[in-house]
Amino acid sequence: MRICRFDDNKLGVVEGDEIVDVTPALESLPQHSWPYPRYDVLIAHLSDLRPRIEQLAKGGPRLKVADVKLLSPVADPGKIIAAPVNYKLHLDESRADAGIHFGSKVKTIEECGVFLKSNSSLVGASEGVVSERRDRRTDHEIELGLVIGKRGKNISEADALDYVAGYTIALDMTIRGPEERSLRKSRDTFSVLGPWLVTADEFGDPANVDFELKIAGASKQKANTRDLIFDCRKLIAYASEAYTLEPGDVIMTGTPEGVAPVEPGDVMDCWIDRIGRMQVAVRAA
Repeated sequence: MRICRFDDNKLGVVEGDEIVDVTPALESLPQHSWPYPRYDVLIAHLSDLRPRIEQLAKGGPRLKVADVKLLSPVADPGKIIAAPVNYKLHLDESRADAGIHFGSKVKTIEECGVFLKSNSSLVGASEGVVSERRDRRTDHEIELGLVIGKRGKNISEADALDYVAGYTIALDMTIRGPEERSLRKSRDTFSVLGPWLVTADEFGDPANVDFELKIAGASKQKANTRDLIFDCRKLIAYASEAYTLEPGDVIMTGTPEGVAPVEPGDVMDCWIDRIGRMQVAVRAA
């Protein structure tokens, strides 16, 4: 199943080039009082809601995907976890390009581990990316994003994929500079998820997935998840040793070689096999 959020926080099921509005399913979500959960309530109860969603999808109102505003498929992740230099060729280019490493030593993922991005940086495909530091280089980084579906701590690699609710395309935008990654990658609009969430049962094994990013028809990044240094299983296990993973937590799995600057007016055409395509515009502040 392909699930999206669109327009004014509506819920949809994506079928081809159409979205079936299944927003009434949200009425079945449990009501919470303060203090509110620190996880995404929809993702936490997605399995329970699925029969109702499937029922509504048979006869709900239909809209064209092209006619709606696509939001992040996850509304309230407790945390966004990102994996730096998790492809060997990206590690090589980062070490070779002073515009990327900015004079600092580029460590391997084994050395530096994962890092966190601010939730306030999260947007959907239709919202676009804002480039406002004209004195700095702002780069695109396409990644496979995975969304945690249930609470877990110290998860084994063997069991790791059982904790995934689904997969999405992720853009980990970054400003180059000497500061810590979490600062440079947490600016508003710098975490893009979309265009929808493909549930784990439909997506299948994430170990061999092609993906590509183009700008103006020119291929900039093209790779396969089989080249990950820490694959999806290892990333989940690694992160869960440090953090309790909660429903809706997002793990950005890392970007391959080919990172490059974007400018206002560019449109990033992002594609991942088994998910589809999203186009994300870059605009000035």
